[in-house]
Amino acid sequence: MKVIMTTWLGVLLLLASSLAQADLTIEITRGSDRATPIAVVPFSADGESLPEDVAQIISDNLERSGYFAPLPRDAMYDRPSSGDEVRYGQWRALDVRYLVVGHVSRASDGYSIRYELMDVSGQRRMLGENVSAGGNELRAGAHYVSDQIFEAVTGIRGAFSTRIAYVTAQGTDQDMQFALYVADADGHNSQQVLSSREPILSPAWSPDGRKLAYVSFETERPAIYVQEVGTGQRAQIASFDGINGAPAWSPDGRRLAMTLSKDGQPDIYVMDVSSRNLERITNNSSIDTEPAWAPDGRSLIFTSDRSGGPQIYRHTLGSGQNERLTFTGNYNARGRLSPDGETLFMVHRSNNGFQVARQDLGSGRLVVLSESRWDESPSVAPNGTMVIFATQQGNNGVLGAVSADGRASYRLPSASGDVREPAWSPFLN
Repeated sequence: MKVIMTTWLGVLLLLASSLAQADLTIEITRGSDRATPIAVVPFSADGESLPEDVAQIISDNLERSGYFAPLPRDAMYDRPSSGDEVRYGQWRALDVRYLVVGHVSRASDGYSIRYELMDVSGQRRMLGENVSAGGNELRAGAHYVSDQIFEAVTGIRGAFSTRIAYVTAQGTDQDMQFALYVADADGHNSQQVLSSREPILSPAWSPDGRKLAYVSFETERPAIYVQEVGTGQRAQIASFDGINGAPAWSPDGRRLAMTLSKDGQPDIYVMDVSSRNLERITNNSSIDTEPAWAPDGRSLIFTSDRSGGPQIYRHTLGSGQNERLTFTGNYNARGRLSPDGETLFMVHRSNNGFQVARQDLGSGRLVVLSESRWDESPSVAPNGTMVIFATQQGNNGVLGAVSADGRASYRLPSASGDVREPAWSPFLN
């Protein structure tokens, strides 16, 4: 059996013991029977051929969220392009609760997208706007419209305009090529930001979305780098003897939590990014790794085998206290907190393999969300509604995602290669 990506705990256990792009179609693998019916009518364009189908992008975004069930185009009796043209009775007969109509036209500096969100039962316009998009920004404009519609209906900020980062590996064991990519949240527009013949691990976005911290083995041992996404400028910030791994930005962007073994066993440290000063957080004979910050910056969660197997713990900064959070099963790792800090997402091993799971921190109840046997590296959307992860399809690692309630799941397109270590960006203002 092939594991598509070794978690940092597995890497640390091993080290401690031995010191082309392809824009594919988004594949919906599981929909929600409780999703809100909506129709996104193809936007009119004065007969002009456009490089992107704006309405289809909006429809795909809303469907992937698990909150909406878009009406298929072949079931639409009518194709209005403005609210004045809507005949509400037709859409009520199709059990549509919300309707999106619009028009795309060329402008001097790109395109103009006019859209309206209609409440079918209330027979009223809920939202309407003219959006400007540059010549190569129609997809970005469609993501923006999706965000506005999502928030207007659900009251939750949309995350379709955010980005993801991930690592790919291609080649043979003797000639492997690794690459770090950044893409839109739907997997399209992937751009390579780093290439190396040595492994790249654990990309992590800074809170402003301008930098990525990651681990690279290009000096033949793991080192932590911080790279500007826009310019490509980067700096090595940790290259101590032993393990340098699993960087995680603090919510204020001033500190990085990481795993270091420079003082013996792998432990959690926090580095002040400006001064490079280090603070040791854990000091234990076990392996402590995979740190992640609580949204308020007052505590860290991490994976430790101190109980005999991988489990997730919380360390409250300044107190020296560690609290075990997971008790269901004998393997829980790679913990990530929801934006409100009330839910813990992780990789959980069950009788069916390794899946993404959700645990309510108040009740301790754990629910398995994904369905594959080899799911790894979960990362939570900044609005808490979706989780992206690495999984396996055939012999290749691919990008999977599941709604936070488990109602919907899908596969994302990615650059070619074995896909690993996805990370969801913060909101990009």
